[in-house]
Amino acid sequence: MKNNFVTNELEGKVAIVTGAANGIGKATAVLLHSRGVKVIAEDYKADVHKLAEEYTGIVPLQADVTQEQSAKKVVQLALERFGKLDILVNNAGRIVNKLVTETTLEEWQLIMDTNVTGAFLHTKEALKAMIPNKTGAIVNIASYASFFVFPTISAYTASKGALAQLTRTAAVENIEHGIRVNAIGVGDVVTNLINELREDGREFLAEHGKLAPIKRAADPMEIAEIVSFLASDRASFMVGSIVMADGGMSTIIQ
Repeated sequence: MKNNFVTNELEGKVAIVTGAANGIGKATAVLLHSRGVKVIAEDYKADVHKLAEEYTGIVPLQADVTQEQSAKKVVQLALERFGKLDILVNNAGRIVNKLVTETTLEEWQLIMDTNVTGAFLHTKEALKAMIPNKTGAIVNIASYASFFVFPTISAYTASKGALAQLTRTAAVENIEHGIRVNAIGVGDVVTNLINELREDGREFLAEHGKLAPIKRAADPMEIAEIVSFLASDRASFMVGSIVMADGGMSTIIQ
């Protein structure tokens, strides 16, 4: 049987990936780059420059996604450097592990600003660049926490629920312009997401992943593959979808 899988289908495209210094963002930037995409990697951490040093051609931008000027700057960088913008991956995210009664306003606001407002600002600016060309794809990294309630992460679940709705709304508003907006309902992935909360962050996520039917957590590259698919023409009929990639966790949560 002929293998029709195409790895260069995105070649020549221009992408912005937020939260690209590590985890899913880094894996996505590296995978897209390997498939011929011109990638601008954005992160507030200086480590984003190491990514560019390791992978020649990736353009780094150290910036805070919660700031409107950052969104404008990264889109302008894409246009100035490459003349267009085809793909936006809103991956930057934070989490805090506290009961509602213990979560401060500052902590709540930081999670919402990073996970929702940052995605909104980057989507808004990206759309302005994509609409004139009548083409584009935006992929948001949501979560199974977009739909299911977990104790001690109210700010995170609220932010990911909002991100799912932002995805759907932006999708229906912009499909007439040839722009598709979708999201991934990610489950446990072995990343540094909770390293600020506990020293064994990666080990905890790996262990927690065993609660899913698949009995493991994901590798970031597994999620990056889905991003690549959603950004490609193979996903041309997917509009406002939240693609669950959680090892089956959402099938057993009541």
